[in-house]
Amino acid sequence: MIRRIVITGTDTGIGKTVFAAGLTGLLDGFYWKPVQSGLDGETDSEVVARLAGLPSGRVLPEAYRLKSPLSPHRSAEIDGVSIEAGDLSVPAIPGPLVIEGAGGLMVPLNRRTRFIDIFAQWRLPVILCARTTLGTINHTLLSIEALRARSIPLVGIAFIGEEVADTQRTIVEFSGVPQLGRLPLLDPLTGKTLREAMVAGFDLASIAGGE
Repeated sequence: MIRRIVITGTDTGIGKTVFAAGLTGLLDGFYWKPVQSGLDGETDSEVVARLAGLPSGRVLPEAYRLKSPLSPHRSAEIDGVSIEAGDLSVPAIPGPLVIEGAGGLMVPLNRRTRFIDIFAQWRLPVILCARTTLGTINHTLLSIEALRARSIPLVGIAFIGEEVADTQRTIVEFSGVPQLGRLPLLDPLTGKTLREAMVAGFDLASIAGGE
């Protein structure tokens, strides 16, 4: 059983947090978002706790909580904070840990470091979340090339959105990366509908094969 896995995306606002909630629930695991930008309304950790039905102890505290809903590097500067890579060591916990990055791979944490640089240090397996709408072929293939250039292990692609069979097939054929499944846009989005969609759309064995 995989112990630690990173969820990243090709872009922001694609449903990565919802997927992370669904996966954490299926794994009966822990969730950690190292950096939260934007504190108005529900944070991503609170969304995951609600959708996955996690008790408070299963949602680990963020290393940085930044007020402005901007790229972490800029939000930190506004708050007068310096994000240090050394503060983003992966916690040791007694169970599966789902780690969610912020936005896409190249999102800056400070003026020197991006999330992909942290992922390269961790060397943990990654699931890449990709939307199914127009533009995803370019964004997804570029993201895969960036991960491979840094020898970051890639478990597969989780598509999010309505079925677009040719687009999904094209990405898989060009990249050689397996499609783990597809999470449709859920209305209503509840813990129940999310769990049902994850069970129907993903084979947990293909995800949780081991580090």
